[in-house]
Amino acid sequence: MGIHYDYKSTKSAKLMEKQAKREKKLADKKAKRLAKEGNNKNDDKDKSLDTSKPITLDFLTNPNKE
Repeated sequence: MGIHYDYKSTKSAKLMEKQAKREKKLADKKAKRLAKEGNNKNDDKDKSLDTSKPITLDFLTNPNKE
């Protein structure tokens, strides 16, 4: 005859595993969201104009601007 576990003895262990799994999932989502937001913020900084250069009509109307 083997060792028999009842529901009460394993309940706390199962709840702890479930909680850890939930926290890991939330942490992964948060890290993914922060990484995605970080990429968008960097793109916005690259698109800003250089304040030391004057804005000319040629700069505004040039279709091949960088």
